[in-house]
Amino acid sequence: MYQFPKMYPQFPYYTNVPMYPYGIHPYYGPNENRQLQRRIEIKDYGPYPYVVDIEEATEQNTTYRTALWTGNHLQVTLMSIRPGEDIGLEIHPDTDQFLRVEQGDGIVQMGNSRNNLTFAARVHEDSAIMIPAGTWHNVTNTGRMPLRLYSIYAPPHHPFGTVHKTKKDALTAERSYQWY
Repeated sequence: MYQFPKMYPQFPYYTNVPMYPYGIHPYYGPNENRQLQRRIEIKDYGPYPYVVDIEEATEQNTTYRTALWTGNHLQVTLMSIRPGEDIGLEIHPDTDQFLRVEQGDGIVQMGNSRNNLTFAARVHEDSAIMIPAGTWHNVTNTGRMPLRLYSIYAPPHHPFGTVHKTKKDALTAERSYQWY
């Protein structure tokens, strides 16, 4: 009934490309142990085309905030929040923000004014947080390990190449480019 060899037209319509690049994929071939993979150099690669294992980069990051990619209309930053610390209550009047938690546990709070945070939710690994422009928000690490996440700003929010090793460094730097 089915004639497999003649079932699909051959080149140039279809090619037999392996689904996974065996040998470099983290779950297959000789690199089965993710610890053996090379470390990602964490720096700002924008505005040039760039591809990265975002989960691996986020989990490797040990700084409070580091810009990974800054373009004209979008920015990706990596964050590591220590146990008991928070990002700090903030608002971005003209910037929508997306956060994705890759490691740890926390609480996100949001609201229309700094004294009226009407939304609260627990977050954990694989949680995605969408923050509309003009919304006050804060994320607090409630776990015993660093809360590691990445943030996408549209449009970019921090200067190209931003690296804040600690929250104190971030607060000092942000005073120089105050946005609210």
